[in-house]
Amino acid sequence: MKTIVFIETNKSGSSREAIQAAERLGFFTVLLTNKRRFIDQRTEFPDVHQMIVVEIFDYDQLRKKITKLIKQGKQIKGILSFIDPFVHVAASLSEEFCPGVVSAVPIKKMEDKVLTREILKDLPITPRYAIYSPNQSLEGFINKINKKFLPLIVKSPLSSGSKDVLLANDEYQLKHSMQFLLGKYEKYPVLLEEFLTGPQYLIEALVHNGNVHIVAIIEQEITFFQRFIVTGYCLLADPDRDFYNKLYETVSSVLQAFEMKNGACHLEMRLVQGEWKLIEINPRISGGAMNQIIEAAYGINLVEETIQLFLGNKPRLIKKHNKYAYAHYLTINSKGKLLKVTGKKRCSQYPGVEKVYIKPRKGQILRPPLSMGDRCGYILTSSDDKEEAKRIAMEAKRELRFFLEDLE
Repeated sequence: MKTIVFIETNKSGSSREAIQAAERLGFFTVLLTNKRRFIDQRTEFPDVHQMIVVEIFDYDQLRKKITKLIKQGKQIKGILSFIDPFVHVAASLSEEFCPGVVSAVPIKKMEDKVLTREILKDLPITPRYAIYSPNQSLEGFINKINKKFLPLIVKSPLSSGSKDVLLANDEYQLKHSMQFLLGKYEKYPVLLEEFLTGPQYLIEALVHNGNVHIVAIIEQEITFFQRFIVTGYCLLADPDRDFYNKLYETVSSVLQAFEMKNGACHLEMRLVQGEWKLIEINPRISGGAMNQIIEAAYGINLVEETIQLFLGNKPRLIKKHNKYAYAHYLTINSKGKLLKVTGKKRCSQYPGVEKVYIKPRKGQILRPPLSMGDRCGYILTSSDDKEEAKRIAMEAKRELRFFLEDLE
């Protein structure tokens, strides 16, 4: 029985769609997870043929579970993860049990944000940065920071979203932000980076046999609540040629520095006075609606093509159509218990709306976002015109209403 093993998933988004793609491709799907609640929700995972609860951070336990699957007669064709920090773990297990085309080494380097900065320190894409180690004097470190570089971004190297990315406008906020992260991750360093201004983009890329393929360029809209939250993603259907060429050259230089021969990644970058600067890089497709955004724009299912790549096959990246796709993420302004959401059907019926996704369920406590996970869903639209795609989303949004019970 040809089997693909997945290490961890979310209930929706790119990681879940990867499992669905594997099932579509005819594979027996196995999910290794530490989310015991998934067992209680088993009927909601028809695409997962076998679900195994395991201590997901214990590499030996993962090995034992996979060995047991092999003894059961399953032919392990791939071991994958689309969730931080398990992408390199899955690649390491894959190298052991079903050697293929993907190396775990560049993936592991990408997952470490401090190591990423060190690898790329000589490239012009790297902003000014500093690394604080827990064995240093905090007061002494802060005193050495050149205050003229404020504001600064303070982040944990373990960050996989916005919840551990903090803005420090002055010396007091800098100290407070560092103390917060050191209290949360006491054994880990803290990364300080210059605050960059300019339009921000997310670039989805695949590398096949050393050849870099930019699959999609997505313009990001960022809203600052207490954290930096991406509230809009607009896939550029037809980017300017000079813009694309310079971006391609920059992305290629980054991936060459990591010596990635085969793999998937996304890069978050800012265009600062005509020069590209790297915010961060992750060795997987972006989560949330990203796979569906790309499919709406180009007809390419990127998680499916990533699976093909990891199986040693050539990914099919030919566009079936070429449209602008826009995902507007929903947030709320006050804390409360969700009573109901109305207007989803009317919202879905707007011409150009591809999907309306409401994440929270009745009774869930909602709040203004402190992380990407606090976003309440999205409206996905497509059009031949960029501004039209955005307009449709904002008009359709007016149909939605979240009713909350005040908890104050």
